[in-house]
Amino acid sequence: MSILESRYQHWSDEAACADAAAALGRHPALRDATIELHGPLGAGKTTFVRHLLRALGVQGYVKSPTYALLEPYAIDTASGALAVSHFDFYRFDDPQEWEDAGFRDVFASPGLKLVEWPEKAAQFLPPPDLRIAIEPRDDASRDVRMDAETPLGAELLS
Repeated sequence: MSILESRYQHWSDEAACADAAAALGRHPALRDATIELHGPLGAGKTTFVRHLLRALGVQGYVKSPTYALLEPYAIDTASGALAVSHFDFYRFDDPQEWEDAGFRDVFASPGLKLVEWPEKAAQFLPPPDLRIAIEPRDDASRDVRMDAETPLGAELLS
């Protein structure tokens, strides 16, 4: 892991999480980024993804792909169609599933990839552009560290 740049945030509540997601969602470089989300159960990884998808224009219910492992989205934006793949590898435990599900092809395709529980599939994943670690505090706030691991990730933090 090579960190090019880091940013720290404190999310005092869910509105702060939504604001951070909206700010990231406005960045044009997001279109082909791979973003890993780290944190314990209940940290707010899926909540952040929901807010980001809303900021990108997703309408309707945004569900966690905990059982399906992948929820794809096709979003119409002002700059054209955007493919978003939301992964949740919490229940991933069969390496053959990676091949059978075609995840290699998904990661090789253009579009935004959002990955929860990446450590469960680390041996298969490409290096992320941005790694977001969310740490819940006792007062229900969150401490967040965002690490850029590629030039694209550094651009997302700018």
